[in-house]
Amino acid sequence: MRVPPGCERNQAGDYHHAQNPAFRYLGQDDGGTLTLAVVRAWADGGVESPDAGSVGIVLRRTPDGFVGETHATGFTGSGTPCPVAFPTEAVACTDAGLTLRAASSTAIDEGCHAAPSGPAPVRQEQVLLRGAPDAGL
Repeated sequence: MRVPPGCERNQAGDYHHAQNPAFRYLGQDDGGTLTLAVVRAWADGGVESPDAGSVGIVLRRTPDGFVGETHATGFTGSGTPCPVAFPTEAVACTDAGLTLRAASSTAIDEGCHAAPSGPAPVRQEQVLLRGAPDAGL
């Protein structure tokens, strides 16, 4: 298996987005697959429970890396909601957290299919830090 150093360890736990601490992630890891459910933080410090419509990230440890997809809801040009999946990979796993690389957007047609033309997806790195953010964030 070819995964980044540290990614072979259990990555279960709570995370928050380094640039937007309102986004929290609840991670479950069975040794082969890491599932991160995305939840929003409330002003009182609580978090909403993930549901079937929530954004989720699923990464599998494979010979090709620690790879998978981010599942979310996208919208057509007319505003119709559509399920979308973005290729996602872990590029670093440290004691501080995870660094993921994923497409930041995708083009979909009115039938909720990948648009046959349009700009190529741009892949961006996102840093998820372990634990809840400091109260000052």
